[in-house]
Amino acid sequence: MGITGKPRRITMTPAALRVLEAAARLFYERGIHAVGVDLIAAEAGVTKKTLYDRFGSKEQIIVEYLADRDERWRAFLAQYLGAADPAPPARALAVFDASRAWSAANSSKGCGMVNAHAEISDPSHPAHPVITGQKDWMLDLFTHLAGDISPDGAGHLGRTLMLLHEGALVAHGMNTFPDPLTHAREQARALLATTGDTAVKQ
Repeated sequence: MGITGKPRRITMTPAALRVLEAAARLFYERGIHAVGVDLIAAEAGVTKKTLYDRFGSKEQIIVEYLADRDERWRAFLAQYLGAADPAPPARALAVFDASRAWSAANSSKGCGMVNAHAEISDPSHPAHPVITGQKDWMLDLFTHLAGDISPDGAGHLGRTLMLLHEGALVAHGMNTFPDPLTHAREQARALLATTGDTAVKQ
């Protein structure tokens, strides 16, 4: 860990990218603790020595897996926010739209960060700041978007939107009921329609 609290990252070589791709698939499908470096190396078509030469440890592979997933999610979300109607409520709802599309394509088993936190709850683990950092960033995003709707109530509204969003992600991962992200979006739309001065369109 550096002085900024961000985890150390490595420079990706072609072999490292193959390892990361294999690890990402295996970690998400089977669980982080259930997957060993022997299986990752075999799936990536590299030797275990090459794996350790590139990453140094399984912990570093986990860091790279989660950080890469986080970066891809943020870029995906940025596209939705950039294409959204500029009205503040529409931008808040765009987060739910992005999550629904992301989950359909990348998260059949639920949020990768929530799943990882179930296995990595120790703050001393090098991947822990990646997990909590994404959720902190999401709360900051919702609070910022809420500030454009209700400046005096940004903190409360941001936390409420975050709870709707995260609850829907968990319900999606557990297959609790069909299409929870659409349900959460509708609840958010109804909430925003009564908040601030801007009505929310369908």
